[in-house]
Amino acid sequence: MATDLIEIDAGQPSVEAIERAAVALRRGEIIAIPTDALYTLIADPFNLHAVGRVFAAKGREPHRSLPLLVSDFPMAEDLVTELPTRFYLLARRFWPGPLTIIVPASAKVPLKVTGNTGRLALRQTRSRAAQALIDWLGQPLISTSANVSGQPTCRTGIEVFGTMDGRVDLVLDGGRCTGAGSTTVDVTEPYWRLIKEGSILEKDIAACLKGA
Repeated sequence: MATDLIEIDAGQPSVEAIERAAVALRRGEIIAIPTDALYTLIADPFNLHAVGRVFAAKGREPHRSLPLLVSDFPMAEDLVTELPTRFYLLARRFWPGPLTIIVPASAKVPLKVTGNTGRLALRQTRSRAAQALIDWLGQPLISTSANVSGQPTCRTGIEVFGTMDGRVDLVLDGGRCTGAGSTTVDVTEPYWRLIKEGSILEKDIAACLKGA
């Protein structure tokens, strides 16, 4: 499988590039795009063949869940059994932005996407490319770091192409992404838990959730 690369303006991707990427996603292909949390691999979470290809592309263990990008609160609410108060506090404060929130998944989400855990990691990104694709397709998208598991996440489209050539179908090259990546917080338990600290600091999460 040869990997294609298209240069885009990350702040204003062309309609042609978005349309080509959307058609590829509908076919079950894997695409790398720039976001506000480095480059990410995106795919259709409801296409189990595409889900399997994401795990294979990254060499990711099947028990690890795949995060999803959503466009707004209603799309998030459609994917979960119940959203706790902590979710709304965090999302209203930090979305769109580099914060991933782990919540209980509904039966609508394939178990394979949750790594058979029944939990789901959600994020709303500032990425114009991601938002345009979600809007175009009218559904959430898998969003997992653009790297082979255990290796650093790629910061440029050229890095993705060099690292994952043959593993992904298309790279939308929007230049360099800066920042420390996404912060991940689990709100499925009685007490919230920081899974990974990225661009948003733990102290800022704690301040947001104080008393909740």
